[in-house]
Amino acid sequence: MLFSRWKPQFLGALGALMFGAHSAEAITLNLGDTGSIKSAASTVAYGMMKYYNGNQTGQPIGLLPNPYYWWEAGAMFGQLIEYWFYTGDASYNDVTTQAMLAQVGPNNDYMPPNQTKTEGNDDQVFWAFAAMSAAEMNFPDPPAKLPSWLALAQAVFNLQAGRWDSQNCGGGLRWQIFTWNNGYDYKNSISNGGFFQLAARLFRYTGNTTYSDWADKSYDWINTTPLFTSDYVIYDGAQIENNCTIADQLQWTYNVGTYLMGAANMYNVTTGSEQATWRTRVEGLLNGSMAFFPSQYGGGEIMVEVACEPQGTCDYDQPSFKAYLSRWMAATVQLAPFTANFILPKLNACAQGAAQQCSGGTDGVTCGRQWYSSTWDGKYGVGEQMSALSVIQANLITKVGPPVTQDSGGTSKGNPSAGSTGDNPSQGMNLPSSDTRKITAGDRAGASILTAVVLSGLVGGVWWVSIG
Repeated sequence: MLFSRWKPQFLGALGALMFGAHSAEAITLNLGDTGSIKSAASTVAYGMMKYYNGNQTGQPIGLLPNPYYWWEAGAMFGQLIEYWFYTGDASYNDVTTQAMLAQVGPNNDYMPPNQTKTEGNDDQVFWAFAAMSAAEMNFPDPPAKLPSWLALAQAVFNLQAGRWDSQNCGGGLRWQIFTWNNGYDYKNSISNGGFFQLAARLFRYTGNTTYSDWADKSYDWINTTPLFTSDYVIYDGAQIENNCTIADQLQWTYNVGTYLMGAANMYNVTTGSEQATWRTRVEGLLNGSMAFFPSQYGGGEIMVEVACEPQGTCDYDQPSFKAYLSRWMAATVQLAPFTANFILPKLNACAQGAAQQCSGGTDGVTCGRQWYSSTWDGKYGVGEQMSALSVIQANLITKVGPPVTQDSGGTSKGNPSAGSTGDNPSQGMNLPSSDTRKITAGDRAGASILTAVVLSGLVGGVWWVSIG
């Protein structure tokens, strides 16, 4: 995924119809009432799915329309799997299964040929996250002759393990998969954190120590770089030409979120001194996440995408990032129960804030972005809906069981060899240069300056806590 991909634009007739006027109603949310939470989640999920037309005749299955990229569709369907798990509402199960299987590609590894011109390791792993959630939540299995959810996640893991680059920066994954994509010379936290998280979740589900070995290796590697500080600040990425010694100091919610999710899984499945180490890391990552709960916006209880949200400069990718930190914080409550007293009040406050932001559009329940504002901020899109859905339904985390494993009721059958045939570069050859990703020094420098300015004002709102 790439920041600053698009110039702002309206979403055509759909945007005009849904958002041409503002009718303030807002979603009613009573967090003490399970039925109220489910009803609010249903309303937001319905609003999110208004953007999807892949279930209409002649439209591509599993893809969101422009301006949304392929990865965000995978994230959205992962959100719908969790929606079913939390609420029991199967309304979107068929369309989710159809989409998840339509995008697997010829080798059942989420490398569809029509995406290789822009697909990065981070893009691919979000589809693997959705498949992994399907396995962990016992989402209905695909038909017998089709790949299982677990096998799909394993295929992505095997491909990405094969891309580990020890020759540059001492290890890690590159951002991009293919050499012709701009960004191939960049190693970023979300690609490496995604791989770490996937390895940790596969280890927990299967018990196969190959996955834990890779989780340890990936986590240890990023701690040798300036991307991951001793204070658990996680920066965006670094250039290979500098041997990954100079970090692009952008910070995003989903970077700390993906490492938190991986660490919580490792804590859950280890014992003794190893578990104690992972507990320290979980605590540190939660403290690192406090950069996204600034005191000047919601009193330190409301999640904010600090690099772009207060300034109104987020692109179409970034409004969805809070969805991932929300879902992974919720999962951490189950995987590492000692975090509950720290996490649950924040999920509660954020859900209330999100619900009051869902008061826009002609329907009166279109979701905005700034959860710390009591009135709709005029923003809308898949990311806004997904983030609101994620944090609202996350407040049902104490009402559902933990993620299953193959030894605790999981029905998805794996294939440890899936994806072992490796990448097929011919899938993306002869691409027009205008279609490849473009990232410039100016993009990163400008964003870094913006983040530095924003974060300098947040220092007073960040503190270190001991999570009991």
